[in-house]
Amino acid sequence: MKDRRDIFSEVGVRRAFHPRRGSVLIIVLVTMLFAVAALTLFLEKASTDLIAEARVITDARLRTEAYSALETTVAVLVGFRDALSGLRSPSEGWDDPLGFAGYEPGPDREVSVAFEDESGKIPLPNVDAQTLVTLFKAWEMPQPDAEKLSDALLGWMKKDHTPTTVASPRPEDYERGEIAYQPPARPLRSFSELGAIEYAREVFFDEKGIPTDLYRRFVATFSLYNFRRPNLNAAAPDVLLAYGADDPQQKQRLDEYRSGTGMYQANGAGVFKSSNDVAGVLGAKSEAAGKVGTEISALRVIVTVREGLNSYRLAVLLAPPGGAKAPVAGDLNKKTEAENNNAQGGNSPGSGTSVRSTAASAGSSAQTKSLNYPFTLLEIRENGAIPTPEVTTSSPL
Repeated sequence: MKDRRDIFSEVGVRRAFHPRRGSVLIIVLVTMLFAVAALTLFLEKASTDLIAEARVITDARLRTEAYSALETTVAVLVGFRDALSGLRSPSEGWDDPLGFAGYEPGPDREVSVAFEDESGKIPLPNVDAQTLVTLFKAWEMPQPDAEKLSDALLGWMKKDHTPTTVASPRPEDYERGEIAYQPPARPLRSFSELGAIEYAREVFFDEKGIPTDLYRRFVATFSLYNFRRPNLNAAAPDVLLAYGADDPQQKQRLDEYRSGTGMYQANGAGVFKSSNDVAGVLGAKSEAAGKVGTEISALRVIVTVREGLNSYRLAVLLAPPGGAKAPVAGDLNKKTEAENNNAQGGNSPGSGTSVRSTAASAGSSAQTKSLNYPFTLLEIRENGAIPTPEVTTSSPL
């Protein structure tokens, strides 16, 4: 017979290893595991939120610096514009506006300014069929295809355009698609519209909708903004090809004149200031000489601010008085009074020197004030919305 103490000790062991107590321990461990996982996720999210908030604060700080540098650049441009009776090329001495003005950025910051002459391209709202066909043929397109593409573009942008070839798209062709629509009869507002134009989408995009090399050449050659003539001081080779200047010697003289090399080495980098300068380089009988200008109609100023590993970019497209303007419906349909004033050298509505309030543009009877800004702001982009400029002149500080 067992001793009474032995019996109590066995009962104690059984109680110590009771299954219910083991279940409670497992529940506690699982609860702790979930708590740790939740805490980890919370810390990760909080860390991400803190980084995002710090990024916003940093961008706001650098954004102020960028706009300060922009205003300084604008002031320098106005000074050169008044002194030189217009802006033509950074080679005139305003390629380093911040250095010229003695601009000092904030501590541990580096600010640089780059320029891209948008008016060095052909204004698409004013292009004619001959220019388009000449350029497309220079891109080694057969004559029928060049004419068909020209008709497709003008038929999309211009009301009552008469196609020159039987195979060119007609308005009724757009109504036969899966989703029927009509050409807008206005200039392009975005190059992505090329994907909606019959036949043009076959040329500028592949079967997967990816832009082709011809698309990139088209974008580099044409501007969506409306101005009189391309600025020869920044014109790309394809611009001259569109105007029939396909002589290699002519192109060589142009490159040497603008870069100050070859036969113009003694003169340094040259700037075209008048039609006589153009005729002296391209030739008096050159067809292109009469179709290009020598002044900037739209200048894109790109400001980059760097602070350690952080950076901020600002791009603003400026138009001087009488310069470029945003395309509007009807630019190719009729010659408006504004275009007549522009052709005579006057200021056209929308491209003046003042920026007015929204109330004034809406016809409000309330008294408004003019800012009298020296340029019209055609476009403002920041950071990722800025395309990589093809031709720039930078001035780091």
